[in-house]
Order: sequence, then structure tokens, then C-alpha cells
Amino acid sequence: MDRAGRERRLLQRAVALAGVVPVSAGLFGVLFGAALTGDGGLSASGDSHYRYLSGLLLGIGLLFWSSIPAIETRTGRFQCLTLVVVAGGLARLAGLALIGMPSMTTLGALVMELGVTPALCLWQGRVASLHRPPGQELSA
Repeated sequence: MDRAGRERRLLQRAVALAGVVPVSAGLFGVLFGAALTGDGGLSASGDSHYRYLSGLLLGIGLLFWSSIPAIETRTGRFQCLTLVVVAGGLARLAGLALIGMPSMTTLGALVMELGVTPALCLWQGRVASLHRPPGQELSA
């Protein structure tokens, strides 16, 4: 296997592993509400909102996973998903500035949102460029 193929395979494994976080946290939130954060005393509306956002998180993880088989061709999907994740991370960061220090679990999520996901997106772009035929430009 050539260098581009090895890097592609490593990226696929990294996305598969990183995707466990949003898929498992999202599924847990859909099934059990705010029990993950220990905030189980929400109103019915608060619980509904929490489960909705958990469903979005689950969907984001599943969409990242769906890109794994042909990861070198999924630049647009990766960029869109990364934009959504970073926007959420920036909102979480604003909450940290306004409300104070959250739990370690939440800080871990922030690292995923503002560190790991953008790094994977940059890596995906690199892998895509390694697999692009010479002279072919990236389409919008």
C-alpha cells in the first residue's frame, strides 16, 4: 500500500474512533435525557430540548461515519459537519465565559468540538488532495 493509501486508512480509523463520542453521547441523551450530565430535574420542555439536541449529535456522528468508506471524496460533507460542530463548540465556549467552568466531561466535549474535529477536517482535505488526479481542482 502506498503512502496515500496508508494515510487514508489511518484517517478512516481515526474518524471511526472519534465518531464513537457523538454517536454514543447522542444515543444516550436520546434514550435517557439529561441523566448523562446529572441534570435530570428538567421540565418536560427542557427534557425535550435536550433530547432534540442529542438527536442532532447522534446524526452528526452517523454522518461522519457514513463518510468513512469513500473518505477521500467527502470534503464537502466534512467541511459542513465541521462548521456545525465548531459553531456548537463556540457556543459552549461562550457559556463557559458567561457561566463558569463546566464539568470535565463538558471540557472534553469542547476539546472534540474545537480541536479534534477541525484537525480531522484538515486531515481529510489533505487525504483528498493526495487522491485527486493531477490537474483536477476541488469542486465547490
